[in-house]
Amino acid sequence: MDPVRNPYAPGAGQRPPELAGRGRELEVFDIVLERIARGRPERSLMLTGLRGVGKTVLLNTLRSQAINRLWGTGKIEARPDQSIRRPVAAALHMAIRELAPRHRAPDRIDAFLGVLKAFALRSAPTGSGTTGRGAAGTRLRDRWQPGIDVPAASGRADSGDIEIDLVELFTDAADVAADVGTGVAVFIDEMQDLGPEDVSGLCAACHELSQLGAPLIVVGAGLPHLPAVLSAAKSYSERLFRYQRIDRLDRIAADQALCAPAAREDVEYEQKALDLLYEKSGGYPYFVQAYGKATWDHAPRTPVTAADVRVAAPEAEAELAVGFFGSRFERATPAEREYMRAMAALSLVEGATATEVPDSGPRDDMDAAVSTAEIARSLGRKPASLSPARDALIKKGLIYSGERGTVAFTVPHFGRYLRTQPA
Repeated sequence: MDPVRNPYAPGAGQRPPELAGRGRELEVFDIVLERIARGRPERSLMLTGLRGVGKTVLLNTLRSQAINRLWGTGKIEARPDQSIRRPVAAALHMAIRELAPRHRAPDRIDAFLGVLKAFALRSAPTGSGTTGRGAAGTRLRDRWQPGIDVPAASGRADSGDIEIDLVELFTDAADVAADVGTGVAVFIDEMQDLGPEDVSGLCAACHELSQLGAPLIVVGAGLPHLPAVLSAAKSYSERLFRYQRIDRLDRIAADQALCAPAAREDVEYEQKALDLLYEKSGGYPYFVQAYGKATWDHAPRTPVTAADVRVAAPEAEAELAVGFFGSRFERATPAEREYMRAMAALSLVEGATATEVPDSGPRDDMDAAVSTAEIARSLGRKPASLSPARDALIKKGLIYSGERGTVAFTVPHFGRYLRTQPA
């Protein structure tokens, strides 16, 4: 079939042609926005899930919902070892700029922007963990300007303590939004990569906002251990946020993700083709798009058959091996690769005993957390000697620890991929 008309879109954060299986999440967020608009208390929202399940796509879609309701919005992507101060300032600058044309008091906007500029320019106290490259790094930091054309204010959100400053900044931003009868939403991707102080500050700010009923919410997305990261910062975070786990698509949604865009191009699938595509993809949205794209390019005509899928599957798997799996594997050191290979072997054993989950396909090695003690035993090492490799893999986002003493891959089917690679 014509590859130019191929509707499928495997890509990092790229919205698929059919956002299937996420209706519940969109409905919940719509209710959150409406409740806040009516002055009802609501919690900020946290999306968690493995790589490739569509968290970033969903985050962007939720942001579009907020924009459609005339909210001010801003989005950032957290990075390890980087302070949240400037990214949050940039996100709130964008959000307030969206609200400013509807505000009747320009002086009020300027006053907030002065506070925002002071917040952005306030360097962290010495020893707080902010990184820089000696005097040159300090000078570069001092020359940086946030692009706000008003003088920096003094005495508000500029203490240098991120927890105090975020509480004051978010409160002031919410007040500006309340003036125009709307709200502000800050979207944070890869939220598990935030430093402990930043996480603590965000929790404190969200806690204060929820007590005031202020119209500002944080919508975060991160790996499955994000709730543990938040809980480690503030014990009350378990009650502070609404958590939504984003998982693989069930069979109906996976078929919809394939069939709906194909139908718009007058293409159909045979049932056996859909059966095989679900078996290959496991219902993971990124894989659904990858296999769908390869199958379209190889199928000579409609309807698409199971034979077409079998012919196309090696190409999809080769692309995933390089771009989705291989790029991550190459980031690991030899010691880290040894650790992951042991995980892969053990997760296969664990996965073989797992039961099937109704309507979501068989559980595979991604569902099996592995005991760190078992990994050490399989490698003939003491657990303490493997801690550096484990910690480095967690920091690189390749594995996560959902429960004490266990680890699992953040990437679907990564164990399967590792078992096919030569040692």
